[in-house]
Amino acid sequence: MLRFAASPTGDMHIGDLRVAILNYLVAQQRQEPFTIRIDDTQKALNIEGKDTEIMQILEKFALIHSSVFHQSEHLHMHQTLAIRLLEDDKAFVCTCTEDAKLDSPYSGCCENKDKAEHAKLRESGTAFVLRMKKPINSLVIQDLIQGEKTVTPEEIDSFIILDTEGNPTPSFASACDDMISGITTLILDKKHFLETARQMHIKEQLGFDAQMQYAHVASVSNCEDACLVQWLFEQGFIPDAIINYLLLLGNTQVPKEIFTLPDAIAWLKLANISNASAKFDLEKLRYINREHLKRIEDKQLSSLFGFADTEVGQLIKLYLEEASTINELALKIRPIFAPKVFEGAYAEEMKVMQKVIMDAPMIHTYEDFYTYVMDKSGLKSENSDIALRRLLTGAEQGPALSDIYPLIKSYLLEVAS
Repeated sequence: MLRFAASPTGDMHIGDLRVAILNYLVAQQRQEPFTIRIDDTQKALNIEGKDTEIMQILEKFALIHSSVFHQSEHLHMHQTLAIRLLEDDKAFVCTCTEDAKLDSPYSGCCENKDKAEHAKLRESGTAFVLRMKKPINSLVIQDLIQGEKTVTPEEIDSFIILDTEGNPTPSFASACDDMISGITTLILDKKHFLETARQMHIKEQLGFDAQMQYAHVASVSNCEDACLVQWLFEQGFIPDAIINYLLLLGNTQVPKEIFTLPDAIAWLKLANISNASAKFDLEKLRYINREHLKRIEDKQLSSLFGFADTEVGQLIKLYLEEASTINELALKIRPIFAPKVFEGAYAEEMKVMQKVIMDAPMIHTYEDFYTYVMDKSGLKSENSDIALRRLLTGAEQGPALSDIYPLIKSYLLEVAS
């Protein structure tokens, strides 16, 4: 079983989404369950509604899950397992000052406290935390992407597993939930490598001996707002393109550049993902987004702009030579169907042409349409062509009118109004 864990403490980063996609993809390849966990144990940091937003984002990318739960649902189990570690002398109580608790490495001032101190401290009301005893030996992680890595006891340290309120730390709660859920493979961001080692230590001390596979993908760098999934949606990038781009990052063996998630399920291997940091390239994503927009069926593409018309979809695709996102296309398409502005250097010519068009019969070819408008209007100035383009498209530049006209002729009265 594989899982994706997300925290409702902030907006989803594309690095998080990349991890979610890889977990889903490998689950599909192995025909294993894929579960979603909302890591909400840090109550003070949780943002209302972020858990719902996380699920909505995953649904947009069609990452179908077998189950979903909030980590806070398992609070009692987390506390029970922490106390078991204390009773087995694998954890200890710590009454260091708040600053000392957060220091790394841990000073060791409470390591020799007897477990009997726990009851006394609870009775006295003294604030304390539970810390895990650091391992005696180094831990070796066989990573599917990073290779064999060794983590020393000093790096793992005596870390906190229950805070002063009795709440589990994210690392401890995650280790417990992975055991409870039967997770067999963890695909994570490389920045969580030390946390993985700590969680391995927790599971070993709790007697969990199931074989686990680990894969840590390099973090995505070189971006700010552009690395937020919601920002990409707001800019007009579509899910298929974002998936395509994220699966290309650091992948050393890709049979083709433009693909969908179902395509990737057939060939992607974790071992082919580079362990080097992946740099975010917005221009590359724009190119991939454009290619995916070209692939959308014409009528379906038109629905993104409020139509259900194959010809409007074809019209939109004409502008993909100069636009890469839904937003950029909207700036080209909406002026075509919006009321025209009769101002500036071409206003008079536009008004004359508009009257001719409103009285014209249906004309099927652009050549006949152009000849009819020019003959009936009597216009011969060099500005006439620009005026006609402004009347039909709301712009002075763009694809050839001979390509545009056949696709808008059924809307001509609306277009020229």
